[in-house]
Formats: sequence, C-alpha cells, structure tokens
Amino acid sequence: MIGFGECVMFMGESTNRCQTMTKKITFLFAFLIQTFVSFSQEDTWDVYLAQYEKGVGSTLLNMSLRQKAPMPQYPYLLKTWVTILNCSSDGLPTKEELDKLYKISDRVKAVIDSNLRNIPTGTFSYQCERIDYYYINDTTEIRKYLATTYQNEFPDYKYSITFKLDKNWEAYLMFLYPNAETYEYMSNEKVIMNLTKSGDNLSKSRQVDHWLYFNDEAARSRFITYALKNKYKVESKEYLKDAKLKYQLQISRIDYVDMNSISKITTGLRRMAKDFNGEYDGWETFVVAEK
Repeated sequence: MIGFGECVMFMGESTNRCQTMTKKITFLFAFLIQTFVSFSQEDTWDVYLAQYEKGVGSTLLNMSLRQKAPMPQYPYLLKTWVTILNCSSDGLPTKEELDKLYKISDRVKAVIDSNLRNIPTGTFSYQCERIDYYYINDTTEIRKYLATTYQNEFPDYKYSITFKLDKNWEAYLMFLYPNAETYEYMSNEKVIMNLTKSGDNLSKSRQVDHWLYFNDEAARSRFITYALKNKYKVESKEYLKDAKLKYQLQISRIDYVDMNSISKITTGLRRMAKDFNGEYDGWETFVVAEK
C-alpha cells in the first residue's frame, strides 16, 4: 500500500498562494536533492511551486521545523538574497544559473555557521530573486562578514542582507510553510510518484482508502451519512483513547488516482471533515502495474 500522512492546516500571509504549479517539478526536485547535502541529512526538506501575485515562486524548506517552531533561542530572522542573473520568463533560475546559486548559498551558510548559531529554514525563488532564510541567535557583525563574502567572491551579483526580530517565527510558519491546499497537493504528488515508480500508469481505477478523525462520535456519524451518500464504504471505526481526535474513521471508494482526480477527492473530504470539526488524514492505495 502507498499513501501519505497528516495534512497540516495553517493560515496564509499577505501574498495569496494559489494552486501548486506542476511545471518544472522534476527540475526542482533535482535542486532539492542537491540542497539536501548542503543543509542536513537529518531534517526533512521539501520543495513546492505556487502561484503568487506576480507569478510563480518556488520554495524549498525544512518541513521538520514545523513541530519545533518557534525556537526562542533563535529569535532573529536573517534574510539574505541575490538577484538572479539568468532567470526564465517566469522569474525562476535557469538550469545553468543553479550551479552558481548553489555555490553562493553554500558559501553563505559556511560564513553564518562559522560566526553564530543558526537554523536554516528555507529558500524562496521569485521574480528573479533567490532568498535564503535563517533564524539566528545574534546579529552582531554577521552583516559585515556576509557583505565581504558577496563583494569579494560574487562581485557580479547584487545582494541584500536584512534582519528582523521574529520571536514567533512568522516568516517560517506563515509564509514559507505551505498552506493546507498546497500541502495536500504536495502529499498527493508524492504518492503518485511512488505509484508510477512502481510501474503504475494510473489508467485504472482501484480501491482508495481514506482516514479521518473527529472530536466526538456524533460528528463522525454525521460525516458517515455524507460519505455513504457519496458512495463511500465504511471500512472501520476506532476509538483512540490517547489521541487528540479520538474518533477515527476509515472509508474507501473505487476511484482513479491521477493528479486531477485524487486532488478533487481529497480537497472535498478535507473541507467536509472540517465542516464536522474533524481532520482529513490522507489516503493510500495499491499499485496496479501493467502486465
């Protein structure tokens, strides 16, 4: 069985984030893998594309920090960025430019690491700019060290360095971290990638199982009425004594699992679960490989 885990709900920031974009995703996964090596092998990093006010933007971030944030020992936000010299028509770096940007980010990280304690949180590429986000414990002299590095080692790039007191880590939690719709899209995409890697061409419908959790039995019962009307089958009902939402529900239905089909399904279930004060917790299915 292949599936995904818990969806995280959060409120968006001032820039409207719309449906995750799929173009160039393979290219960005290569970007992601290379950046993993530069940051940490222990944390979970992920990447997504989303539509903003002026166009598409790509975000690479440490998803693992969601469970730790905010961290009071790192109250300052450091944002340092360069203007991308060679960017595509949608404002993202070209493939040729990425190698240079890797070197800049790696060097910036080395300078920060050697001068103060820090937590790298993410990178945002948008409108021909690439911004690295760090939470740091002290701002003393780091601007001078970074400016010297940019001027001496990357003289062709325009750069900027800013600091902000951000004790609540709003930049990470409210901007870098994906909203519910984007997170859901990312999760669906991962499941589908695993299916196709296993030889599934997604052309056949199959049983898809979904998990939901509710505050009380009455809410779960009302959701079951909705599910049955929409041709879902109840697979199991459990009471989880130690869970935050104790009333678990597993339902299933025969469906297609291509991106468009499954996204409509999961979006509908998530929104309906919320209406019943519950949470949608993902889906799984099995591989249907061509013989």
